[in-house]
Amino acid sequence: MSDSSADDLDVETLLERIGFDPDTSVLTRRQAEVLALRERDVAQADIADRLGTSRANVSSIEASARTNVKKARETVAFAEALDAPVRVEVEAGTDLYDIPSRVYAACDDAGVKVNQTAPELMKSVSDAAGDAISGRAVKRDLLVGVTVDGGVRVRRSGFE
Repeated sequence: MSDSSADDLDVETLLERIGFDPDTSVLTRRQAEVLALRERDVAQADIADRLGTSRANVSSIEASARTNVKKARETVAFAEALDAPVRVEVEAGTDLYDIPSRVYAACDDAGVKVNQTAPELMKSVSDAAGDAISGRAVKRDLLVGVTVDGGVRVRRSGFE
């Protein structure tokens, strides 16, 4: 749905259908409402009219909600890295092309199967590491974890 107005959507039903629970969410109900509407291309001005507030306030609510979502995702990634039975420390200066063999060897030792080919693994690590990798060079220490189901999780040391 795009170019919707806030009045066209029943936000209560939408949040219920998505499974929003204010008791277990890191988002406030208002933040969830704003995100649900924004993700359906409703303009901030229309949301402000619906909620009886200013567009600037809606913008602030949206920014806070997106920050909270980012923190929640980071927390989940951290917890998954802790739980990963395979953890490979990759030091700064390592060649990106050397990472798959190290990860595969650690997985073999732990009896865990990686669900990615070497090129896919390098791309996953590079994408997740962001600016910690430049070209083929690892610029910051990384921790590559592999979950019991073969999922790959990458953490940067000193992650912000």
